[in-house]
Amino acid sequence: MRTSDVDILIVPGRSGSGPDHWQSRWERTLKTARRVEQENWEEPEREAWVSRIIEAATQSTRPVVLVAHSLGVAAVAHVASRIPKGFLSGAFLVAPADVDAAPGWPETDGFQLDGINSGFAPLPLAPLPFPSVLIASSNDQYCSLDRAKAFANAWGSTLVEAGDVGHVNSESGHGPWPEGVLRFGTFLSTLTD
Repeated sequence: MRTSDVDILIVPGRSGSGPDHWQSRWERTLKTARRVEQENWEEPEREAWVSRIIEAATQSTRPVVLVAHSLGVAAVAHVASRIPKGFLSGAFLVAPADVDAAPGWPETDGFQLDGINSGFAPLPLAPLPFPSVLIASSNDQYCSLDRAKAFANAWGSTLVEAGDVGHVNSESGHGPWPEGVLRFGTFLSTLTD
């Protein structure tokens, strides 16, 4: 598949990915990409986030590929068991947030996620019913490489170890992220209708 063959649903993490974030850039440059908008980006709640993703996917008219980052990856893991079979063609999962270890995360803008009370923890570890690739960093503050490997193994995702690249966001220098665009194109080429 090519980008013109699919509906690309951008699934950001908390705060919704700012204007310089690679997800926002992809949304602006890929004609078939659109963001799954959440009612509350600052205080995430699993049920609300999952419902919005399912709604966006089931309203699409072409095959759907999710592009998730951080807490968006956790939301996709929860979506997998609830969305009707066949609505998702694949998922490109970047820098997962290990919600089970949220108490050890750095505080961000005065916010500390409570994975249990927000509903995101525990993170589902059932195989995803669609192809996926998981991009993981070896020095991500929100998910250790060992946990990312465990997620990829449990979900049946192809793991890509990206090296010491932080949380793969604007703060870690990943605005345009050309390597990600190439990796996403390669992933799309493996998908079939």
